[in-house]
Amino acid sequence: MLITIPNVLSKDEIRQFREYLDKGNWEDGSNTAGSIASKIKRNQQLNDTQEPALSLGRHILKTLTKNSMFISAALPDKIYPPKFNRYCYGESYGAHIDGSLMQIPGDNQTIRTDLSATLFLCEPDEYEGGELTITTNYGNQTVKLSAGDLVLYPSTSLHYVSKVTSGSRIASFFWIQSIVKDLQQRETLFNLDQSIQKLTSKLGTKHQEVINLSGIYHNLIRQWANP
Repeated sequence: MLITIPNVLSKDEIRQFREYLDKGNWEDGSNTAGSIASKIKRNQQLNDTQEPALSLGRHILKTLTKNSMFISAALPDKIYPPKFNRYCYGESYGAHIDGSLMQIPGDNQTIRTDLSATLFLCEPDEYEGGELTITTNYGNQTVKLSAGDLVLYPSTSLHYVSKVTSGSRIASFFWIQSIVKDLQQRETLFNLDQSIQKLTSKLGTKHQEVINLSGIYHNLIRQWANP
């Protein structure tokens, strides 16, 4: 399931992010790639052990804790600290699947990558090419969102970033370990939660059907959540 979450960052926040990112220490993205990925990865990454990556990443994480749609879709247990990449003219990232386990920098924790996220930090008209294409059960889906919007998709998905032919594409990306490991179970919970929210807006929190469905939702989480 591919989920688009709009307005994770406001336009004012995007403006401030871009001011910091324009002054950032951008490095060859292939330096952080494995032996296979380094052959198909052509981009730049911000040094994520230094400012401004650290502060900007913390801001994203703080913002996501208040985003009800993100919480509903991801049911996050652990989140890898956000990274930042930039694709300039001629740069791209060939088809690949993200690594299954990742060590959190400066921490002994390892996360299982259940979900991948890309937060767009440029408007679509700022660059040509650079589309994120994700292979799903319904075929390839191409994503090029407005600045501040986020796309969430299973980390098991084959995906690639097409070659940028003009301008620059800047984004943040990170991974999530969910409390519910199984993709289909997580999708079921998300769809159920969205229906409960819509029903609540019409009937109110005290309506018996809302109460019943909310109970079913939480009991499913009890049953499916990882120990």
